[in-house]
Amino acid sequence: MNIPENQEKNNPIPPATPKEMEMYSSALSLSDMEIFIFPDLMYALVLANIMSPEIWKWREEPWFKNIGKKSFSYKINRVKQYIMDHFVFNLDLETWGLTTKEKEINRFKDFIDPKALAQSNALFGYEGDKYYYDVDIRRHFGLDKYDAEVIPYWKTETVEAMMAFKNKEGYSCGAGECVSLAALYVAALFIVGQIPLKDIFMIGTPLHSQNFIAEKDGFMTNNRRIVTKNMWYNGTELSAKARRSIENERITIVSHLSGCMHTFYKEATIDPERFAFFKDKFCAFLEAELSFEYFANFLYSRECYWKCFQYKHIRNGKECYIPLESIFNTQRSSKNRFDNESRQALIEEMNSQDFALAPIGDKMIINDVEEYLNRHPHTKLDAYAEYFMGKAPCRECPNRQKMFKELEQFLKTEPRLPDASEKDFVPASLLDIRPEQSREEISTYLHRKALDEKHPLAILSLYAYRDMENTDWRPFVKAALERNPVCIRETDGLAWEEVVRKVEQMPNESIYAGNRLAQPDEVWNFGTGDGAEKAFLLWNIAKSRNPEMRFRFSIAEEHVQLQSLPDNTVLWKSTTSKQIKQTVEA
Repeated sequence: MNIPENQEKNNPIPPATPKEMEMYSSALSLSDMEIFIFPDLMYALVLANIMSPEIWKWREEPWFKNIGKKSFSYKINRVKQYIMDHFVFNLDLETWGLTTKEKEINRFKDFIDPKALAQSNALFGYEGDKYYYDVDIRRHFGLDKYDAEVIPYWKTETVEAMMAFKNKEGYSCGAGECVSLAALYVAALFIVGQIPLKDIFMIGTPLHSQNFIAEKDGFMTNNRRIVTKNMWYNGTELSAKARRSIENERITIVSHLSGCMHTFYKEATIDPERFAFFKDKFCAFLEAELSFEYFANFLYSRECYWKCFQYKHIRNGKECYIPLESIFNTQRSSKNRFDNESRQALIEEMNSQDFALAPIGDKMIINDVEEYLNRHPHTKLDAYAEYFMGKAPCRECPNRQKMFKELEQFLKTEPRLPDASEKDFVPASLLDIRPEQSREEISTYLHRKALDEKHPLAILSLYAYRDMENTDWRPFVKAALERNPVCIRETDGLAWEEVVRKVEQMPNESIYAGNRLAQPDEVWNFGTGDGAEKAFLLWNIAKSRNPEMRFRFSIAEEHVQLQSLPDNTVLWKSTTSKQIKQTVEA
């Protein structure tokens, strides 16, 4: 790529090495695989979202009126409901297109061992825990219809791109994948909930991304939802989905304002005291004392044990017995639950034929279990197992020792965190960002840290923010011409004149405010773009059709132009709202 000599002078913080070039360009495409290779990108996206004006607008919504005066639980639930109402989870293969393993491994081979990559990233061969993933990963994600070398880009979206999904056919609101939603949550909890960033930790596994908020007993975000400690143990399908990645996968990345820790990198930049704090709080969240409520919830999550129990109930002054299967089947479609004070209401929903006037075979009466656990609070699992094994067994019941092993795992999950004892902690300059600061103060601060002090995370945040005034353009051009396959695929077979006509018909409006630019597939997917963004879209398509041909993009005084070289034929000329002066060739 031929960049004019004055490029670096006009644009500060240029990449100094090939690795920095890949990393800075990755901050613009933000695919899941790029975040795995360059884990600081995860938090760079958070900071880009915090600099964006979009989430700050939420503060003016009536939904968040007086939120600053409310309790922590109110704040976090209010943010949760807003996100659930305005965004959906999206992980299709069409949105950001496909690439190949060979292409991406060649990109990253100098930065990470390909074998280590295959062991830890779902796109390169990781298949998770064999006891949980009973279908292969490619079929799980819909990749089985493609050649084995084909993998998706799965780009992580900025808040602007997430909101722009409402412009895309088939969507009525915003959307994003799991890392996008995790980053959105961190920014929203900070901006709207005014929760300090020091208490929010991002957790990445090979197949999922979540957050842990270290307040009270702890809170987990899981895509659009919030999971409390009680919800973690309520035995529902939702909690089972939230638990899957932590129960079955290694945690490859822990990301925080102070830095990050990655399974395969020896150096860790996260503050060791904050990591120790996170580990203590997270492990406490993942462990619960035995109680009847949690035992009942465990049974609810394991249908194979329902046949072991019956419930003795007084109905119209008479003893009657109800199979636990009938109770839990009713609970599936009810707002009431067997494990809490709504039990009576749940029983009243049941049909009269579910009640027997005599004990049902040799099923264990669960009332005895409840009485024992209520009389022995804080009982250890071994003591409870001894009591339980002393009861007469139910002939239909599966192996009871196996049940207790599963109960133990239900009550305590051992997270497979990166081992801090094996890491070299590298002191990093901590970014000082506080909830009481305004957006302008935070943006000014991050720009100063990036431009004057060359703070690595602050630099990445400006690239992720698409700040075209204060970053080098080469990473943007590199990402635009190498990693935007959707517009190329969907215009394949169209004459150039037809491509230009389609682009000209798009609204001349960017999804990004100010002097920030969308990448070509963002313009194509969301059907809108400023004149400069449309020029990059056409450049990407033209370059794919003529790989050996060079092109020149120039923008100045609200005009943009794309030319083919060396004949200087003008392929596109338009006005633009961007107040930038720049010329780049490739």
